[in-house]
Amino acid sequence: MIKFQEVTKIFPTNSPNGYPTTALDNISFEIKPKEFVSIVGRSGAGKTTLLRLLMAEEKPTRGQVFIDGLDIHKIKPGKLPAVRRRIGAVFQDYKLLPSKTAYENVAYVMEVIGADDLEIARDVPEVIEIVGLTERTNNFPVELSGGEKQRLSIARALIHRPEVILADEPTGNLDPYNTSDIIRLLLKIHELGTTVVLSTHNKEIINKLGKRVITLENGKIIRDEEEGRFIL
Repeated sequence: MIKFQEVTKIFPTNSPNGYPTTALDNISFEIKPKEFVSIVGRSGAGKTTLLRLLMAEEKPTRGQVFIDGLDIHKIKPGKLPAVRRRIGAVFQDYKLLPSKTAYENVAYVMEVIGADDLEIARDVPEVIEIVGLTERTNNFPVELSGGEKQRLSIARALIHRPEVILADEPTGNLDPYNTSDIIRLLLKIHELGTTVVLSTHNKEIINKLGKRVITLENGKIIRDEEEGRFIL
């Protein structure tokens, strides 16, 4: 389903005396449909760059990134939104709309992709229930806890029924209780048939999951294990 083929990403320097930064260095791997894969590594190892390449928010300096055999960096700009709708993204800082309620935050995503009122009224309550926020439907983000904000962020990522969920350090701002809650939710989503790619530097999470782990170091893949552990 997802394939990185000899991908290198180099960022130019802004300093006249500086050197370019190699964020990813000739990496290759594949992720099968309905797989749960964790991308781990220290800060600066290249985890976020990898996810941004997959969302076509960055282009590789060399190499190719495929989704179902389609090189996502060679498609026409007008077709890119359709590809991105196959991917839902969850971030450490939630990226919620502060002036909208929980319901409106999720409904807004559907409005952007052109859903009608009947579809919104049908789907939004269902997804909010999946993430356990039914009683918070009419609350604004400022009224939600950190864990509730992240669950709402996951609801927004799920509402257009993506094939893949990318979670970039989704528990970075959460306490251990809410961290466990979010990981259980991601596992639930995976069990429903969605491919999940989790980027984290949380050793405890990785060692409890028992799922595939790809370890990055200085932009290179140093390990790729089916039932991996956090080893750096």
